[in-house]
Amino acid sequence: MAGKAQTEKLLPTMLVGSYAQPEWLIDREKLRGRLPPRVRALELWRVAEPWLAEAQDDATILAIQEQERAGLDMIGDGEIRRESYSNHFANALEGIDRERPGSALDRTGNPNPVPLVSGPIRRKHPVEVRNLEFLRAHTERPIKMTVPGPFTLSQQAQDDYYGDRKALALAYAEAVNAELHDLFAAGADLVQIDEPYMQARPEAAREYGIEALNRALEGAAGPTCVHLCFGYAAIVHERPPAYSFLPELAQTSCDHVSIETAQSGLDCSVLESLPGKTIVLGVIDLSDERVESAQTVAGRIRRALGHVPPERIAVAPDCGMKYLPRESAYGKLCAMVEGARLVREELGGG
Repeated sequence: MAGKAQTEKLLPTMLVGSYAQPEWLIDREKLRGRLPPRVRALELWRVAEPWLAEAQDDATILAIQEQERAGLDMIGDGEIRRESYSNHFANALEGIDRERPGSALDRTGNPNPVPLVSGPIRRKHPVEVRNLEFLRAHTERPIKMTVPGPFTLSQQAQDDYYGDRKALALAYAEAVNAELHDLFAAGADLVQIDEPYMQARPEAAREYGIEALNRALEGAAGPTCVHLCFGYAAIVHERPPAYSFLPELAQTSCDHVSIETAQSGLDCSVLESLPGKTIVLGVIDLSDERVESAQTVAGRIRRALGHVPPERIAVAPDCGMKYLPRESAYGKLCAMVEGARLVREELGGG
């Protein structure tokens, strides 16, 4: 890894993005019983508005502490304050109709309320910088922050203004790029851009997604990561055996590519198509609440070693830990850290 995201050990460990939110904070049954929110979903929170921000801060501290106790090398905020990975940022932008939502098909093929774009997309102010600063104040370890990507944002919106998906994606790219710069200025060691819809809609992603993503990454002052996934295991139950869009990321300026391999049993030979990229390797199965053994995790890491040198591998869960019970999520992090340690010892990395 480059910059401050570099660690001295092989196979450094980190979250992808989300971590399990406490039951006292969010109604997890409601969360699991619906499609991921694209517009705001304040009804999910159990804490009333006057005390919600303080409760979210307290829960974020717990998430930080659990990551540290588990032994993660890089710490995230667990996206504890978010109802989904994308809606917090998407609905903080100008150009979104505040009175009425739009509608778009989710990656499951079902209609879902989404932001309605009624004017030019602009970022009014930093969205995640305060949360990054809070994270920085509560851990001395390297830190990462996640932001939804411009292609995915363009797919999770109803466009009543631009009339052109590429133009919409490029407008989102300007907003994401501004956020990226502010996050590095505030002390981020790694910034991840989440682009799951590049996997879900590969033809459109090939048409204009790479251009939008590179615009969002332009001028980054530190290491950047792009995350692709197959959808939350709690929502999307069928896992394809391979990515429909992955080698194309070799055309991007990102330093890291974050993928899932545990739930899909991915053929890791595809990683050979990403020379020079650090692979953030998803090795924790989130379709099963049972905690896998460290030996199972180590086996999943070894699958990639014949295709990517260990110096270019970081270790993470598959994405969607927010849907797990906290006890299960913490146990899986501990197994992940121990599994990485086992392989590190085999490689002579201590």
